[in-house]
Amino acid sequence: MTVPSRSRSRESPFRFEYDPATIGLGPGCVDDLAAELEHLGRERALVVCGSTVGSTPAVIDPVTAGLGDRLAGVFDETTPEKRLETALDGRDRLEDADADALVSLGGGSSLDVAKAINALAASERTREEAAAEFAETGTLAVPDDPVPIVAVPTTLAGADLSQVAGLAASPESGLVDETVGGGLSDPELMPAAAYYDPELLATTPESVLTGSAMNGFDKGLETIYAANATPITDATAARGLAALESSLRAYGRGERDLETYERLLEGIVLVQYGISRPGETTLSIVHAFGHGLTRGYEVQQGVAHAVVVPHVLEYLFERDGVDARVDVLADALGVEDAGRTGDAVVETVTEVRDALDLPSRLRDVDGPEPDAFEGVAEAILGDGFMANAPPSLEPSVAEIEGVLEAAW
Repeated sequence: MTVPSRSRSRESPFRFEYDPATIGLGPGCVDDLAAELEHLGRERALVVCGSTVGSTPAVIDPVTAGLGDRLAGVFDETTPEKRLETALDGRDRLEDADADALVSLGGGSSLDVAKAINALAASERTREEAAAEFAETGTLAVPDDPVPIVAVPTTLAGADLSQVAGLAASPESGLVDETVGGGLSDPELMPAAAYYDPELLATTPESVLTGSAMNGFDKGLETIYAANATPITDATAARGLAALESSLRAYGRGERDLETYERLLEGIVLVQYGISRPGETTLSIVHAFGHGLTRGYEVQQGVAHAVVVPHVLEYLFERDGVDARVDVLADALGVEDAGRTGDAVVETVTEVRDALDLPSRLRDVDGPEPDAFEGVAEAILGDGFMANAPPSLEPSVAEIEGVLEAAW
């Protein structure tokens, strides 16, 4: 089994369409949330978060204080599973609170659920109609002019400057007859604003922050070598990788001051700037591996990335005729050993991973065993992100299995 080769080369003319969120970044920037809502012409916002964030004063209090009289309430029921029923409950809470905006606070799960609430609130679909649509299509139609979202991320996964969201439903919800995995994608789902406050990031537990950091870091790597890379995303991803490479090493050394957290946030904003665009994304083969390793297994997405990314890079750099843009990656990461550029890039990425004390072997996480590698490899090859792999790459199941075996 192979994936079709990509015909478009990076030298082709390109069109860059991108309508990003307004960005606020710096200590105490969430103090301006009420002013942002006023700028958006909105009166009341419902905060969407998980139960841990909602019960942690150091995280929730600055956000509710920043909203002031424009706070409509807190919906703290999101979970990592990104459940359809949670989004439907959130839609009901939004309507009951008479809110006309959402503030998503926390990691990617809360932002994804907020986007689903956003889509549901803009239509009159009943719970049953929404469930039937999701069961049939794996997605939800996004009407025009949904309620705006202001994202306040507390991790580094980089889901905030994105117009896509994951969503799932299970029979236990009573909404569907069998498990459905899918998501939403529409330019209307791009947050209206995103506020990055290093004081909030500093409250995130290390175990959560490091995994999300690897996920975000890999977005920068992938954007450089993706088949649909552009000079614009080259610039932002390269600058973001440089910021993350230095700040993640500093974080790993125990430097937990606001300057480090602010530098981390600068990096994560830049590596995701422009990567989620109408009809396309620069996420690529590492994210396809992440999907294959987490679908049906308990391994966390960022941890899966940490384990496989050095081996995926080695695989790409060793393929004859495949341009994984190792020189651009080397420049971004500050690699100076021109005589062994590919090896040096892999070493640098491995050192960043190890500085975060993340797992380095597949056997040490709750992922697939070797006897399942063939099926996982097939799932990886079938993942939509493989279409963005470097031009001329035509991987086989055996080759993907080889990467998994190297990571084992």
